[in-house]
Amino acid sequence: MPRGRYSLHDPHDRTPLGEEHFHCAPGPSGWRYVSQRTSPSGTAAGSVDLALDDRGRPIRLELHVGDWQVRAAALNGVTWVRTDPTGAHATEDNAPAHAFTGTSPAFLIATARLLRLTPDAPATRIRLVAFTDPVLAPRTLDQSWALLKREAHATDNGPLIVEEYQVTALDTGEQHAVHLTGDVVLAAPGIELEHLETPPSTFA
Repeated sequence: MPRGRYSLHDPHDRTPLGEEHFHCAPGPSGWRYVSQRTSPSGTAAGSVDLALDDRGRPIRLELHVGDWQVRAAALNGVTWVRTDPTGAHATEDNAPAHAFTGTSPAFLIATARLLRLTPDAPATRIRLVAFTDPVLAPRTLDQSWALLKREAHATDNGPLIVEEYQVTALDTGEQHAVHLTGDVVLAAPGIELEHLETPPSTFA
């Protein structure tokens, strides 16, 4: 069960956005990621609880940012309930999308798991619902993912398989690289792995 800490920053001007302390693990029915977010000052800023089934589909997502909350799952596309700070005006919505995304590194791992790309495969288009900080506002977006290469790197604990993805935002054409090993993000825009207590898990 990997445990560690990511630092988060604005991918454009590198303004610090805080840290995400996480643990995650595959299980008999899929994969689960749980984390606590802190602000740059160290105060609690939110949490993520994401569970995938064995095909990579989000069967449960709970997001908290400040007083805002989202509960979501893959249902008739994807369905979610977003609750305002007072709790008096919860709204339910649905979109014809495949999964979710947001600022948490968990979503990069979940998307890669859902797509299951191979290095020789063409880029794959995917529609996602993004929940954006600071009020978890939902936005539907389209991305293209391609697995550029998969390389083994020697470590004291055996070879570490690193995958490099190219992700393209289809509305702007902006491209960026995402580096994953198992269920850990090594590097991505706005995300840096600062500490890892145990080796990443591998998916069957």
